[in-house]
This record gives sequence, structure tokens and C-alpha cells, in this order.
Amino acid sequence: MRRFARSQRIDDGKGCGIEKPVIVDAVLPGIKLAPEGTMRCETAIELARWTKESVLPAAKIAFEAEGALTVINQASSYVCRLRNNASTGKISEHARGNAIDIASFTFKNGKTIPIEPRDEDGTLSGAFQRAVTASGCLYFATVLDPGSDEAHEDHLHFDVLERKNGYRYCR
Repeated sequence: MRRFARSQRIDDGKGCGIEKPVIVDAVLPGIKLAPEGTMRCETAIELARWTKESVLPAAKIAFEAEGALTVINQASSYVCRLRNNASTGKISEHARGNAIDIASFTFKNGKTIPIEPRDEDGTLSGAFQRAVTASGCLYFATVLDPGSDEAHEDHLHFDVLERKNGYRYCR
């Protein structure tokens, strides 16, 4: 993980920006984030914790034959926009560096497990996705998966938005 110099604060106006942004190119040693993502340190820390404590154990059980997890493919980290890319409404947590969208996981042998609707998927890929999605709520305040709404049909949305009384929103 690389950190911007303090003077390189991101301020895109309209409520968008990050006071102390970090650029993450690896989630853990040997596990790349592709493409690299810009986010707040708190988001990067929870991403690393979730990967180490939940994703890696689930991947080892489900995909041991594929080799080690080598890449977490992200669809979006920091971007100045409204929720769900709408033209009106509330600002997205992506616009504050609080969120990351996970599109797929790639293993040493090149196999990629995409995020897609899997509620009725009885395969190891389905079990893996459901496990990492459910465990995400232990690390992130918001977890949205392909079953939550149309805007999240092809990725997992995780964010670290702080809510009253530690409330978490997991769908």
C-alpha cells in the first residue's frame, strides 16, 4: 500500500474527497488489488482484515486445486459521484473514500470467480461467494451483493460508513 503525501489531499468539491488518501495496489503480500484503488486508510484496513480472516480461509477450502488467491479485482474505489451513479440523491460513500466494489477473485492457475447472482448456486463458487459476502458484514458497515438491487448485480459493495449505535446494513 502506498500513501499520498499529506499535501495531496483529494478535494473534488460537491462533498467529494479524502483527507489522507491511500493507493492500494496489494491487499496483502502476494495478493494484488487490480486495478489499484484509492481509498481512506480505514477502508484499506478492513479490506485487508476481511481478506486475511475470511476470504483466504474460504478460498483455501473451495479452491485449493486452483492454487493461492493472487488478485482481488475491484470495480470501483474512490470516485466523485452520487449513490448508484444516479443524477440526483445522496452522495456515494465512494466519493468519500469509504467504499470499494469487488468484481471477482483470481487464483494462481488463472481461474477467476466473478461476482454474480448465486443465491441458488449449489457449486463451490456459489458457496464461496455467499461465505465472503456474509463475512463482509463483520468488517464493513454496508454490504450489498447481487441480490440487493439491480445496481449491484455484478459486484459486492463494501463501505465503512459509521452509523448510529454501530448499525450495519447487510443485504
